[in-house]
Amino acid sequence: MATSMLCRRTAIFSWAIRGVSPLKSYNPASSHCGLLHQIANYNPKPLKLNLKDPYIPDRESEKTPEWQKTAKYDRKLFGRYGSSSGIDPAKLWPSHAQLEEMIAEEREWNPPLQVMLKNVEAKTKEANAKRLAREKLVAANMAKMPKMVADWRKEKREAKQKLKDEKARRERLLAEARERFGYAMDPRSPKFLEMVSEIEKEEKKKRKLMKRRLKEEQSHVPPASSAASSS
Repeated sequence: MATSMLCRRTAIFSWAIRGVSPLKSYNPASSHCGLLHQIANYNPKPLKLNLKDPYIPDRESEKTPEWQKTAKYDRKLFGRYGSSSGIDPAKLWPSHAQLEEMIAEEREWNPPLQVMLKNVEAKTKEANAKRLAREKLVAANMAKMPKMVADWRKEKREAKQKLKDEKARRERLLAEARERFGYAMDPRSPKFLEMVSEIEKEEKKKRKLMKRRLKEEQSHVPPASSAASSS
């Protein structure tokens, strides 16, 4: 089935080349034998390729690509064709600078076993030092924990007491304003704020007077040593 289909397509293609319509002159019985005869007598021309001698690019030619003029391509040719490539193997060895670069790269990516063990040991020491430092910090913080908790509770108590004192002071000022003006006032009103400023000034004067009296009283009291000597 596949052979007959191939023969039929080949016949149609050959008729198309000749300019003959396949629909008018197509005869399945005669065309099948004729195509088989043509296939049997088919003798293609050999390719003009030199497969015996190796391909060696001409370095002096401008048509030769630059990548075929490199030492890497020379190594490839020598590895494929050997001495028949015409390449001197002594030129294929890397230079001293290239060797040093290769050795440095080898040491960096594939270090010796002793170097690897030293690196592992250093990393282990570093990890242990970090762990010990962290444990020491945690222990120090845990030792400070009772004092920190006590300070936090003290701050909470002081903040609570401060809010309580402020609330009591505001209520006292509102009561004083109601008593002074005869009606309840808005704590945000300018009149109330002016009254609070006056009260604060009066309280400040009272505190200064109290301090002065205490100093005067302390200055008039005789020291204990002089009283003892007089007695």
